[in-house]
Amino acid sequence: MRSLDDIRLPVEDEMKKFEKHFKDSISSDVSLLNIVTNYVLRRKGKQMRPLFVFLTSKMLGNITDTTYTAASLVELLHTATLVHDDVVDESFERRGAFSVNAIWKSKIAVLLGDYLLSKGLLLSVQNNDYELLELVSDAVREMIEGELLQIQKTRSLNIDTETYYEVIRKKTATLIASCTACGAKAAGVDDETVSKLYEVGINIGMAFQIKDDLFDYQPRGIIGKPTGNDIKEKKFTLPLIYALNHCDSSTKKKIIRKIRNGKPNAKVVDEVVQFVKLNGGLEFANDKMLEYKANAIAGLKQFPDNSSRTSLMDLIEFTVSRKR
Repeated sequence: MRSLDDIRLPVEDEMKKFEKHFKDSISSDVSLLNIVTNYVLRRKGKQMRPLFVFLTSKMLGNITDTTYTAASLVELLHTATLVHDDVVDESFERRGAFSVNAIWKSKIAVLLGDYLLSKGLLLSVQNNDYELLELVSDAVREMIEGELLQIQKTRSLNIDTETYYEVIRKKTATLIASCTACGAKAAGVDDETVSKLYEVGINIGMAFQIKDDLFDYQPRGIIGKPTGNDIKEKKFTLPLIYALNHCDSSTKKKIIRKIRNGKPNAKVVDEVVQFVKLNGGLEFANDKMLEYKANAIAGLKQFPDNSSRTSLMDLIEFTVSRKR
């Protein structure tokens, strides 16, 4: 598998230029805001979403000023949702460092998220990029709906595979789809091409989220035990849903009761992990992830064969092969 640095090569110069463009887009006259946003920027992740935007535009032959706006818009809204998520989840860690709300408390974290959202809106309006704004705003709406649907179903501990697919399509896949669609729109292609690349992004996002679900069951850290975070939070992800649907009714009731009663401890997590493994949950989820990956790559094969398309395909492979 190619490294992320190698995958970036066709758009390396543009990504470096983007980093300055993005930093400038969130600058403020208020020093506290600059301190907090600089903290966030220093701990930026892999920047996979802007990379999807740039590679898509370049694959179609044209990186424009609108491509930079699209990448900034996606990253602004994505960062805002992460900051808000940490407040909602009362999480004090993000990418191995303290979250914004851990250092500056939830009020400043919420205001920062709101600020980033507003900067994204202003960036689009100032550049008259209303179609980009519509694409990304629709993704944010779906993300919120997906989060609420998951909360609703988690409370009742009643979720089937179809509901699960709807949740992750809304929560994760739509934002990645907005990246590929915005990259296409910025390149000036027709609406049919934008729609095709939106579907490619949906398939990438579905594979990406199932990979995240599988991490919960893989040995991590010094003790080599699965984290079981989703189990502790009573989230029903694909491996668990499949296992529950492929066991006898008494076992199903027993496992659901163990998850429902209080906060699952390490012993319960280990029991649920073993149950999922024995009932084929991991194999099924992995196969489904690979199916979405194959659909995404097949969708890309409709487009020009160039270094950017190759990197997009490798980036898809990276999403399902990454170690964290």
